[in-house]
Amino acid sequence: MRIGIIGTGRHGSRYAKHIVNDCHELKLSALSRRTEYGGTQAENWGCRWFPDWRDLVRDKDVEAVIAAVPPILNREIARCCARHGKPLLLEKPLAVDVGAGIELVRSMRAAGVPLTIAQTLRYNPVIRRLREIVPEQGRLHTIYANQRIEPSPLSWLDEPAVAGAGITLHIAVHVFDALSFITGLRVRRLQAWCSRERAGKLEDLAQIRVEMENGVTGLIEVSKLSSGRSGRYEFVCSAAQVHGDQVHGHVCRLTGTTATTVADFPSTPTIPLLLQDWQRFLAGAGSNPITGEDGLVAVVLADACLRSSQTGRPVDIVTEFGF
Repeated sequence: MRIGIIGTGRHGSRYAKHIVNDCHELKLSALSRRTEYGGTQAENWGCRWFPDWRDLVRDKDVEAVIAAVPPILNREIARCCARHGKPLLLEKPLAVDVGAGIELVRSMRAAGVPLTIAQTLRYNPVIRRLREIVPEQGRLHTIYANQRIEPSPLSWLDEPAVAGAGITLHIAVHVFDALSFITGLRVRRLQAWCSRERAGKLEDLAQIRVEMENGVTGLIEVSKLSSGRSGRYEFVCSAAQVHGDQVHGHVCRLTGTTATTVADFPSTPTIPLLLQDWQRFLAGAGSNPITGEDGLVAVVLADACLRSSQTGRPVDIVTEFGF
């Protein structure tokens, strides 16, 4: 299957390298990057370079498209892919706001063109092991999670017109989707407190209280403040607690005063696993690994965090989109 990639910066380059080196059912046919360095990348990877991404989508030798660009571009890319019948794998976040996300998903559905969202944390081995063992620990009562990373050197992530929002849209979407994936539960109500600590224009700290289905409550923190990184998840169940850190690769089970190691994982790239599932889906041998609706729910929750922080009040979550 011949793939075109739009956006081959730091993250898009990862997709290109994995397609070239690890995913033999896929072929990198073309890439689009505005700067001339795109030509150098294309030469190194044995594909063609399109300065204008629209030409890549229209090209008959491109069968499916991956986009790893600032989210302000996602809606237009999706429209173009829908017109030309090109399946799209879209890096999260799906869109800069809920309205754009709904329009994006609707346009792809109306055209009957597959849309997949790269919520790659679902392929992290810690997240997958938590999904396996949390249901075995009795009733789930509360959850605690954090995603703490270092400030980004990418200037566009602090530009409202390009990024849409800060930590809630670009980091909290990971946590929301991972919690839904692990527990099978959706957030029904939340209250958030967002602030700018080190960033200039957009929030870089969010503390969120969530109310989920089945009476499960929890606390989430996401931030870009420290040089240290963590991705911790804690589940308080009737039979035991389960803790895991997707950055540091360990899972443990707590009963009484005893902590038992369940698993330790080496650092594992998640993109090849997503690409393999995506290829099987497009070939008719599997289901869509992460749907457009899944990506839209994460954007709805991110938007609710900002509204809650602005008003100082909880926000009820509505995820019925009428598709």
